[in-house]
Amino acid sequence: MRRRQPSPKNKKKDKMVTTEGDYSTVQGDDVDPEDGNVPASFYGDKKSSGLRALFRSYNFRRRSLPCMVATFLLVGLTVSLTIAYRRGHLDEALQKSGAGHYLGDSSVAADKGMMAMKAAGRKLQWTTWNIAAINNNPFEYWITYNDEYEQLMKGVESFLENPGDKDIAVKEVFSEEMFTELDTKLQGLGWASVKTYWDDQYKDRKIVSQFMKDPLLGSKRLASMPDRITNTINLPNNPDPVCRPTVINQYDGDLSTQSRWWSEWKRFMFEKPVPVKNKQTGEAEEKRIVNMLQPIKKAKYPDITEQEEKDSLPLQTMCGAIFDAILVHMMNTVSEPAKWQDLKRTMVSELNKMKFPHTLQILQAQYSNSDVIALQEVSSNFVDSIQKSQMGEYFHVISPKDMDSARDQNSVLLLSKASFPGGATQEITSEVEASFPAGESVPVAKGDILAITATHSDGVPFVIASFHGDTNGLATKPVLTALVNTIQKSFAGHELLFGLDANTYEHAKPNKQQSVVDWGRHYVKYGLTSCWGDTPNPSNYTTFNARTYLQPQLNKACKQSDKREKGDVNPKDFIIFKKKHFQVLKTWKDNSGEGTYTEDMAFPTLTFPSDHAILSTIVQAKE
Repeated sequence: MRRRQPSPKNKKKDKMVTTEGDYSTVQGDDVDPEDGNVPASFYGDKKSSGLRALFRSYNFRRRSLPCMVATFLLVGLTVSLTIAYRRGHLDEALQKSGAGHYLGDSSVAADKGMMAMKAAGRKLQWTTWNIAAINNNPFEYWITYNDEYEQLMKGVESFLENPGDKDIAVKEVFSEEMFTELDTKLQGLGWASVKTYWDDQYKDRKIVSQFMKDPLLGSKRLASMPDRITNTINLPNNPDPVCRPTVINQYDGDLSTQSRWWSEWKRFMFEKPVPVKNKQTGEAEEKRIVNMLQPIKKAKYPDITEQEEKDSLPLQTMCGAIFDAILVHMMNTVSEPAKWQDLKRTMVSELNKMKFPHTLQILQAQYSNSDVIALQEVSSNFVDSIQKSQMGEYFHVISPKDMDSARDQNSVLLLSKASFPGGATQEITSEVEASFPAGESVPVAKGDILAITATHSDGVPFVIASFHGDTNGLATKPVLTALVNTIQKSFAGHELLFGLDANTYEHAKPNKQQSVVDWGRHYVKYGLTSCWGDTPNPSNYTTFNARTYLQPQLNKACKQSDKREKGDVNPKDFIIFKKKHFQVLKTWKDNSGEGTYTEDMAFPTLTFPSDHAILSTIVQAKE
């Protein structure tokens, strides 16, 4: 039974007043929709009470509908913003619009993000690796290979350390006939004859004790300068370099006799033009290689005499030819030509030509689960290789806007697309460099630093950096200070993640090299720690390399027995972050490419392509 209100018989402006007696009773849904009456179901039922009566009330439904719609929209908006926030899109939008700085959202975002990261029990893997630039000389550093290699290198060492009757005159290796041909070609260029130097100073010198080991010849750069310029010449738009016919590069021609070497050497230096890039115009131009040599200045190399400075172009050409002639003679003396040349081809293939594939294979097989990978000494070609590889599918590949095209050694970052879906928010390398301590000369080269901002999927904003320190590590502390200052000034609330080759030393030379212990004290004072803790172990090495005798600077050569004592065996690689927010669960180093490290082993090897170990750590947000 339902009750309905009677319709007014007279339309009046006065408010109609009804009483209980004015209601009539109807059965069920017996209501005519066209008679203007309100359906009975819109009114309360006296037989119903409580929530049932409330929900059946028209007034309740009329008033609650807008509230329900508003609640639905609010929930939808909240979910959308949460997703955008967790994926970093909201923070990125705020940063780009400038609203982030106005609202002071960085610290708030960091706090919320860290809470989300803790709640998820998130574990993060961070990796750093100086992959090392390609070395044109496969023999320059001791490697761990096989008995044939060890025997060859011991033979070279013995030849140069204890030559005995093998220490013959230069003219027996580089003949009078060869010199005459050379001097004629030099004069044909309009250069001075070097016959007086040849007759008075060079042709009767002993090849080892008076030429290869002459410290004055080294300090004058008369052999090392032409080697540096002509050893390996990279051509524009050509992956294969042009190599001087010598032992100490990737040259693949026949060096089994002095005459065969000399024939190819003359053609290379004087007859074969190559396209080289003009530094002023940027255009490629044809040039004979001998014309690429540069004068040796007394102002820079004071041991050279004034007359030698004037004659430095023809004089260094002659010394370079003698140097190569001695190397070819030595190799064919200590080993059969076929044996050492086959060994060299294998080393060139694995250490040089296969360097990129080996490096990529290790990264893909062992470290593709990393959230961030910091790389150092990366060439532009290798950046392209990463982007085109499987790694490029899973990682944002970020290189400096201002790449180093001359040395072609750049710091690079790989960000997991799952962990950092928005990629890099912005590059801040220039801001970091602008924050170097005032009045302090920081030895940083172009491409050494890459610093960016990025937001983790949990909402944590990061400043992430990759850095390749100078040889002595003197830039390492100033660069960290600049990073900290940049964060405090412009990116408050951002976490710092810093992967680097710090070039720190176990036994540093005071004021000349960066001590690893002092480096530890430096990062700790900023509230930071490392994957090795607050106090790094000075004997926890990440490099083990030593120069052989098959390279121009014999004063830096190490005997096979002295590799450990005189080589570069030091704790150089680090991952730095805030101690307050992250704890280390596991850290490991790798010089095998398989996630393991063999102590007291020289590297690179034929399967591990770098002279720096890979360093990886797993951290977790602190409760």
